[in-house]
Amino acid sequence: MDKDAVAEVLKEIGVLLELKGENPFKTRAYVNGARTLEGLTEPLETLIQEERLGEVKGIGKALVEKITELVETGELEYYTNLKASIPAGLIEMLDVQGMGPKKVKALHDKLGIESIEALEAACETGQVAELDGFGKKSEEKILESIAFKRQHASHHHRHKMLIAAEPILDDLRSHPDVIRCDIAGSLRRGKEVSGDIDFLVSAKDSTDIIEAFTTRDGILSILAAGGTKASVLLEGGIQADLRVVEDSEFASALAYFTGSKEHNIVMRQRAIDRGLRLNEYGLFKSTQETRDPELRLDCKTEEDIFAALDLTYVPPELREDRGEFTAAESGDIPRLIEWTDLKGSLHNHSNWSDGHESLEEIAKTMSGLGLAYWAVTDHSKASFQANGLDEARVEKQLKEIAAVNQKLEDDGNAFRLLSGIEVDVLKKGLDFEDDLLAQLEVVVASLHVAGSDEKDNTKRLIAAAENPHVHMLGHLSGRLLLERAPQKLNQQAVIDACAETGTWIELNANPYRLDLDWRHWQYAKSRGVKCVINCDAHRAEHAGFLRIGTAIARKGWLAKEDVVNTLPLKQLKKQLAKKRN
Repeated sequence: MDKDAVAEVLKEIGVLLELKGENPFKTRAYVNGARTLEGLTEPLETLIQEERLGEVKGIGKALVEKITELVETGELEYYTNLKASIPAGLIEMLDVQGMGPKKVKALHDKLGIESIEALEAACETGQVAELDGFGKKSEEKILESIAFKRQHASHHHRHKMLIAAEPILDDLRSHPDVIRCDIAGSLRRGKEVSGDIDFLVSAKDSTDIIEAFTTRDGILSILAAGGTKASVLLEGGIQADLRVVEDSEFASALAYFTGSKEHNIVMRQRAIDRGLRLNEYGLFKSTQETRDPELRLDCKTEEDIFAALDLTYVPPELREDRGEFTAAESGDIPRLIEWTDLKGSLHNHSNWSDGHESLEEIAKTMSGLGLAYWAVTDHSKASFQANGLDEARVEKQLKEIAAVNQKLEDDGNAFRLLSGIEVDVLKKGLDFEDDLLAQLEVVVASLHVAGSDEKDNTKRLIAAAENPHVHMLGHLSGRLLLERAPQKLNQQAVIDACAETGTWIELNANPYRLDLDWRHWQYAKSRGVKCVINCDAHRAEHAGFLRIGTAIARKGWLAKEDVVNTLPLKQLKKQLAKKRN
């Protein structure tokens, strides 16, 4: 195990101990030990081999033994036994919003609840509301969270779908019998979550292709397999469907299985209005449904189909019947942003708060990726659970960022770290005073703890947008995809405030957020509000979120000029200064 995997085990041990009601100092020791490991600047293996791990502050003798066992064997008997001693249902209950270890333990001790189903039943009968520390509102939120999770139980986050889909697509492309192939469905349309993965292949003979698809590694079970279709269940519970068609049908099938239901209805009606028929088998010169190859128009590509229906090509991400037909009729489909247009990210974390890498490591990694800049916006002091920075630590970090940038300059490296903060939006206002914010190059204002009052939440964010030192609002709705619904908020009113004040809005590219939602970007764009596609990175590999975020930006009709962090560093700094001036 590497240090990050070991740290995750230590964190889970801390949670399990809290569930059992162990001494809080013991629980905290594991959590602190995990954080210490994440901040190590030396390889963990080296510290173990040289017997120096015990010299690291916060790592006592008991932790040294357990960490060593995990690194050397990949297992930990203490952890295995601890996990086995706790009912599995209690651990599942932690996934319900608002249910921390203490609350789960209280429910178990006082009501004997050991499953989500039992928790739901207790809430419905009012038993939970009567307990100390809960109340009627807590009970209602628990029921809302359970219903929300159940509603989205069969869906998966975009990044998980891509990780599963891309190796399969590569294998299909390399198969000797495959002529053309692509991903279709909601994944191709850039949706933030999807229920399954759709693969479309053209070939003369489907037999070997179906066989290869259903017998590859990573298949848990075969759900169906026929002459031209197959469905399998992949590891992680993701369903993948394959359809094989003749190459003459490929373009129409790809368009049909990509478009949303609403988009496809309009496409079919446009064909009927022109005396044609459009279906998954082709575009036909017919007034009736048919798949007669003699009547099929020669449409080799999707572009040919759109042209035959008097439309310019509509990118897959826009096929939702949300204005694409009007734009395609007049030739006004925008040239959508590409992820390679991005020069950096303006909301990220380091090991000064809850990130994993040092400033030097971040600079080395991001400059190595060919990026031009990377803002370090660690949490402010109100986010104490994320090791938020107080004023003194901000001042110290400013100096260290300057030192890193000086070294980059001395080495002839044009890459730069930008100083910043993710400042909490509190009921009383921002977590830091203006004089401190004025010293920072990038200020992201985020509402981490929203109230139940929509007007108050909206008012707080509008006030943040009106502050001349705030450049952007972070993860506006506060949603966590498949886990937590958006907070109560008048998003349009906040967008209007950003338009009036020149404040940008973040498209948080973390695949669990992807917030602001793509459905709001057309309105924001119409009001002149600029987008910033940010990784909200806590690890170096989160730089890859730029690609995920760009897919959502494309789905929101955004072009390169709509996104601030496509600008070179010099122009970006001018725009950062513009709000304050």
